[in-house]
Order: sequence, then C-alpha cells, then structure tokens
Amino acid sequence: MNFIIWLIAGAVVGWVASSIMGTNRRQGLLLDIVVGIVGAFVAGYFLSPYFGVATINQRDFSMPSLLLSLGGAVILLAVVNVLRRGRVTG
Repeated sequence: MNFIIWLIAGAVVGWVASSIMGTNRRQGLLLDIVVGIVGAFVAGYFLSPYFGVATINQRDFSMPSLLLSLGGAVILLAVVNVLRRGRVTG
C-alpha cells in the first residue's frame, strides 16, 4: 500500500513542479511520476540536510516533506531545461 501512496505523491509533486516550470504540456502521467520521485531523491541529497526534513522517498508524507520534494523536482526540471536549451524557463 505504501508503494501506491508513494506513486500518487510522486505524481502530484511531479505535476505541480512541471506546472511551475512550464513543462506540463510535454509530460504525461508517467513522466510526472518520474519527475516527482527523482526530484525527491534530489531533495533528499541536497535540501534535506539543510532543512532537516525527510522527503517522500523516506516514507514521510507530511506537508514539509511534500514541499521539500517539490523543491527537488523543480530543481531537477530547471537542470533538465538548462541542459536541453541552455536556459531556464518558467
């Protein structure tokens, strides 16, 4: 059951991040899930030590963990945009 909740949280985080970064029209549900989960890994590695908050990948589904995972997903999409086009959109 946790796996399903993890996928749903990843989809929501990825969808919100892609909406913020303006990439929502190019992505489907599967890519939103990937962005949300990989973004949570990015947040766990870079942001979690600074804020002291776990991410959704660490089975913490609180509002701070969702926001931290969202921050990681936005960072991930910004890096992907820079690598694709050489500039950040949003």
